[in-house]
Amino acid sequence: MIRQPYAQLIDIKRWADRGLYDAVSQNLDRLTDEETSIMLRILDHIHVVDRIFQHHLLGTTHAFQAARSEEMPEFQALADSAREIDDWYATYVAGLAANDFEQPLDFVFTSGKPARMRRGEIVLHVCLHGTYHRGNAGAVLQLKGLAPSRDSITDFLEDAA
Repeated sequence: MIRQPYAQLIDIKRWADRGLYDAVSQNLDRLTDEETSIMLRILDHIHVVDRIFQHHLLGTTHAFQAARSEEMPEFQALADSAREIDDWYATYVAGLAANDFEQPLDFVFTSGKPARMRRGEIVLHVCLHGTYHRGNAGAVLQLKGLAPSRDSITDFLEDAA
C-alpha cells in the first residue's frame, strides 16, 4: 500500500520529535544561555518548516517570511505546538488515498521562488528535514556530555516491538 511508507515515516518523525523534546526538557537547565538559544532556534526552525509545508498541503497561505519565527517562542509552547503539528501530519497522511501522494501542488517558497512538489515529496521533505536538524540538536546536547534522544528507524522499530 502506497500510504504505508509515508505513514511510517510520519510515525517515526513524531516519535523522534517527542524524544528530542523530552531530552531537551530534561537537560535545558544544563545548557548555557547561548546553547539554549541555539537549541530553541533549531527546534523553532524544524517546527516552522513543518507549519509552512502544512499550509502548502492544505493550499492555504501562511504569514511566515522566513523558515523561523519572528519572535522566539518559549520552550514549552514550542513543544506543545510541535506535538500538535506532528499529530496533524499523522492524521493527514492517514486520510490520503494512494493516488493523492502523486498529486502536484504549486506554492511559493519563503524566498519568493515558485515551486511545485507532489504531496508525497512534501511529506518526505518534512520527515528528512526534521531528521537532519534533530541531529543538529543532538550534537548540541552531546557537546555538553548529555545524551540525545534515540532517533533512528531501527530504534523506532525496536521500541515498537
